[in-house]
Amino acid sequence: MTHPPFVGFRQISRHDQLFKERIHDPYRVRQKPPEPTVCPSCGAVFHEGRWQWGEAPADAHQEMCAACQRIRDDFPSGFVTLGGEFYAAHHSEIMHIVHNVEKREKIEHPFNRIMAIEEKDGETLVTTTDIHLARGIGEAIHDAYQGDLEFHYNPEEYLLRVHWMR
Repeated sequence: MTHPPFVGFRQISRHDQLFKERIHDPYRVRQKPPEPTVCPSCGAVFHEGRWQWGEAPADAHQEMCAACQRIRDDFPSGFVTLGGEFYAAHHSEIMHIVHNVEKREKIEHPFNRIMAIEEKDGETLVTTTDIHLARGIGEAIHDAYQGDLEFHYNPEEYLLRVHWMR
């Protein structure tokens, strides 16, 4: 006796499978730029297989890095919303943490940058060029002050929304 297939599941034979990209980041470069390459906007240098801060030779290829493209297009991948009564009372200390996390991350990862900080209706929205910076900001604030921390990740859009409230 055969059993009916599970409802909601689809069996696909191996040769019919198509691999979908797990991370759909429209700013992710499909091939590496020539070495050395310098970003004309921020000065980051592609050297030894990765973007980093440093001096570029005068004859370096010029190409805008992904972070500068996101900033130019106003297309953040991280959104950090901060709010609550505790936040309002400790605004400057919490924003100091936000800036320190960015400073620390940006040293090693040039694509991890804050794009904008907007204050509205007692909340602050911090937009970032990378999901890892948004996550790091949320975790650092939660580690320091506890509160309610939520992550909402959308892999199809390479987008992370972080909400912290206390």
